[in-house]
Amino acid sequence: MELKRYGSVIRVKPEKLEEYRKLHASVWPGVLDMIKQCHIRNYSIYLKDDLLFSYFEYTGDDYEADMAKMAADPLTQQWWDVCKPCQEPLETRGNDEWWADMEEVFHCD
Repeated sequence: MELKRYGSVIRVKPEKLEEYRKLHASVWPGVLDMIKQCHIRNYSIYLKDDLLFSYFEYTGDDYEADMAKMAADPLTQQWWDVCKPCQEPLETRGNDEWWADMEEVFHCD
């Protein structure tokens, strides 16, 4: 098992910012449990102006399988359904991305 860090970015719609804050002030326990089951830890979302920056560490052995497991979870799908209307993906994101993946250019432990 090797730890891998992930960063991604998306816009938050200004008129939906307070709703987004409220949602994340009390994330559904089942969603948090699925995040942990999928080997994600140290997960944070930061806000600057209209940009949300997500950071997490992945500790599993099969990232694609864990992300597929999360995407197939009905409760997680419901959570995404309430969060997505608050978000606006970047035009420069990859074809299969909602949040745009970021390149790590520096890290210091």
